[in-house]
Amino acid sequence: MEKIILTGDRPTGKLHLGHYVGSLRRRVELQNSGMFDKIYVMIADAQALTDNADNPEKVRQNVIEVALDYLSVGLDPEKTTIFIQSQVPELAELAFYYMNLVTVSRVQRNPTVKTEIKMRNFEQSIPVGFFCYPVSQASDITAFKATTVPVGDDQAPMIELTREIVARFNNIYGPTLVEPEIMLPENAACHRLPGTDGKAKMSKSLGNCIYLSDTPKDMAKKVKSMYTDPLHLNISDPGHLEGNTPFIYLDAFCRPEHFAKYLPEYESLDALKEHYTRGGLGDGTVKKFLINILDEELTPLRERRAYYEKNIPAVYDILKEGSRKAREAAARTLDEVRAAMKINYFDDPALIAEQAAKYAAK
Repeated sequence: MEKIILTGDRPTGKLHLGHYVGSLRRRVELQNSGMFDKIYVMIADAQALTDNADNPEKVRQNVIEVALDYLSVGLDPEKTTIFIQSQVPELAELAFYYMNLVTVSRVQRNPTVKTEIKMRNFEQSIPVGFFCYPVSQASDITAFKATTVPVGDDQAPMIELTREIVARFNNIYGPTLVEPEIMLPENAACHRLPGTDGKAKMSKSLGNCIYLSDTPKDMAKKVKSMYTDPLHLNISDPGHLEGNTPFIYLDAFCRPEHFAKYLPEYESLDALKEHYTRGGLGDGTVKKFLINILDEELTPLRERRAYYEKNIPAVYDILKEGSRKAREAAARTLDEVRAAMKINYFDDPALIAEQAAKYAAK
């Protein structure tokens, strides 16, 4: 069996550091590892419309922003198929069939759905399309026979539901679909990077994001405003690491070689943390260190993005070709699904011959 990855993002805004450490950086590593036969990365515009139906221009404009972010982090169209969800209509048909295999109560129990509904104030009036997006995600994953789905831990319930749909389909119609496995970030700090305000999640709607496309000046300004330890009023005060945003970011980004470059008086992150907790180390020093690390990480991304920003028609060509390849793959799976469900009427000569013989005998 081929080893295949499917993952993606909703185009509701530019991508940020939470996306980067949660999935984007890992996608590039996997792309370049040679471990996988195929990698599909989807710009989920159709899913984004489930809660932006009254503002399609927002989705339309952000498709190119997400594509630029993908290319800036190092996703290579020669190795990774980057495509737009709405340009693969087979996905919608698969989702329609899968809706018969899952109950309303099962979707309602999905903790991610519960959280998303509450966050969008949909408790009293949930759009059907939004409510069914976990089924749509199952369609996206299975259409490409993905064996691996790299996501954050908040998406684990979605993968679980996909596996249930696959198992139910195969049980009813015969072995057709592939059950995917979830791949979580290896670094615990990357599972969910907090916003600059210390809130549990970096979110565009909360305005607490550092975007991959931020200028060095904007990025530095946001780091300097990060939530730290409210009890660390003076440099001499002992500091606390729990919930201290700059240290959480250092856990996600800091490498041993950074100390020799930017903070040679410390040998390791553990030494830096020890000094902070005993007192005598200011937040400004920690934040300056983090700014240098993030600048080093983001500079090549900014340079790649600047290149593609000057070649927008070429970016759309990449998306067009990726969508063509994705549609071919999804169409093959859809043919297999139709055959398993026995709704491939025009491709079943035995059925036609059987019906012809039955009525000829009358």
